[in-house]
Amino acid sequence: MTAFVDVPEQAEAKRLLEASLADGQAHAFLFHGPRGVGKRSAARAFAGTLLDDPRRVDAGTHPDLRVIEALGEMIRIDEIRALHHDLHMRPFEADRRVYLLLDAHLLNDEAAAALLKDLEEPPEYATLVLVADELGPLPDTIRSRCQLVPFRRLSRAAVERWVAERAPELSADEKALVARVAGGRLDRAARLLDPEARERRTELLRAARAAYLDPEFDVAAAAAMVLASARARGAAARELELGLVDGLELPAREAEQRVKRVEFGAEKEELLASLEDLAAWYRDLVVVAAGADAPVVHADRLAELREDASGREAGAEVAAAAVRQAWRDAEEFNLSASLLLEALFVRIRRAFG
Repeated sequence: MTAFVDVPEQAEAKRLLEASLADGQAHAFLFHGPRGVGKRSAARAFAGTLLDDPRRVDAGTHPDLRVIEALGEMIRIDEIRALHHDLHMRPFEADRRVYLLLDAHLLNDEAAAALLKDLEEPPEYATLVLVADELGPLPDTIRSRCQLVPFRRLSRAAVERWVAERAPELSADEKALVARVAGGRLDRAARLLDPEARERRTELLRAARAAYLDPEFDVAAAAAMVLASARARGAAARELELGLVDGLELPAREAEQRVKRVEFGAEKEELLASLEDLAAWYRDLVVVAAGADAPVVHADRLAELREDASGREAGAEVAAAAVRQAWRDAEEFNLSASLLLEALFVRIRRAFG
């Protein structure tokens, strides 16, 4: 399993992929599972092995690799039409072409229908790899034409090892705490190691508490804070991507789309992560009120949770449900983030009376 040495755990996924590399029969794969558990890393490792050039695949510069991502809130039919045109071009260097369709759960109906035709009869030299955070939005017809490759949440021990490699200066207790709060996801662990992300989380949880502790709680200010965090993350990702694009000699339009895609993706990722943290806080209140500390997500804030939990169980349950619904709306629909957040904080405030 040397191809997937940088992907922690995921024994079932690795077994399926190693078998596919050995027999070379399947031409369409669907990697599915939660965010932050190694799907994208495994997809690139798989592509690198198929094209026999991991270095250029990782850099995104191999001529026989095409990566398709959502530009905005969904993958539209134009992207799939471009893929279809490209799909019938012979390989430039390798003996095959590889297509990574990231965020496949964001295919709109037209795009999914168009993709189905290519999944049914792909050229013999083409391998399509779809990567999805969830199977639900994908039509059964697409799922049935792909080899499903499942990815699971990582064990706490695996996350702790990952944290230790990237932050060896942390104490054993601090590494264990980060691994616990990460909940089996490396993207959450990375946010907990980033000083700016930690500060954003501190501000978010301050607002989460203020919704039931502060009689003068400002709904608009709380929404603006979350939105500003998302935009700051997007701006940082944009600057980083601009630096990378400058060295790739891409056509102007392709470079612009790539930068926009990265900026939008980072903003949305930060917004969804903030909503996850917010929902987890109110769920933790319910859990702590019931006397069960072990399942708490925000384990580093256990003292505050114990202080706040008594008598707020019912409101916290309603608030958690409201945040989960906001997360689904933000994930599935092209909504105004500011309006969504303001409406959410109004519901949270009302939940606590």
